[in-house]
Amino acid sequence: MNLDLNLLIALDALLEAVLYKRQGRIRSAIGDPILVRSGRRMVLTPRAQELRTEVHALVERARAVFTPPGPPEPATLRRVFTVLADDVAVALGPELLARVRAEAPGVSLRFLGEDPASDGSSQLRGGQADLDIGVVQDAPPEIVLEPLFTDRMTAIVRAGHPLTSGVLTPERYAAAAHVSASRRGKLSGPIDDALAELGLTRQVALAVPTFGAALIVVARTDLVGLMPARLGRRAVEALGLVALDPPIDLPSKEITMAWHQRYEADGAHAWLRSQIRATVTTLTI
Repeated sequence: MNLDLNLLIALDALLEAVLYKRQGRIRSAIGDPILVRSGRRMVLTPRAQELRTEVHALVERARAVFTPPGPPEPATLRRVFTVLADDVAVALGPELLARVRAEAPGVSLRFLGEDPASDGSSQLRGGQADLDIGVVQDAPPEIVLEPLFTDRMTAIVRAGHPLTSGVLTPERYAAAAHVSASRRGKLSGPIDDALAELGLTRQVALAVPTFGAALIVVARTDLVGLMPARLGRRAVEALGLVALDPPIDLPSKEITMAWHQRYEADGAHAWLRSQIRATVTTLTI
């Protein structure tokens, strides 16, 4: 038979000696009068007495199903979160991990690079990733977007590089050999468009998949790198590199946190997003 949850709730109330117009349907469903007259008052039948505690517990469990869960207790979380974040992992990873470990030692983080053959939205939609942090473009409607911060681009060279002395002109900048950070191996980008407007071209001697890899190359060569200033600041300092303002106008990058709407109301996921927001506030230039 099909159970009407409203009948269960009404039965619970009836068993507490509150009369409802659904008594007839309840009696028919249970096969028992439930409530009968005894003199001037109504009393529960033996069957009703047996059901009283059980029905009340069922109603409470049913109500719990339809009650939004409260925030999770981080200390009890046991979960692995997968985050798409090539270079954000270098900037956020250590401090984010420290925050997570302090509050939720049972949580593990897994940072993955985006698949060059697809986009982050596909991995979010398919459930291969919980979050995508970076430059997110052309996201479908079911992907929730939250801008985190806007970053400007800065040139990176090793300490003692010739470009660290004298005035950095567009001509000197273009004449140097460069390393490109592109997960698709591109050798040109917005910087080349900006140089072209000045009648200049540059030589990209090497392409690597991430900004982090580019920094390692820059530290050991005379190649000039380029990376977001806020995301790269700590890595640049750790490697003893020098950040230079590029002598041309370059578009800024908006760093966004994206997730599939299936996780919008998930308490543990919301907790991780709050930890990422808190970590981002420490990324000062």
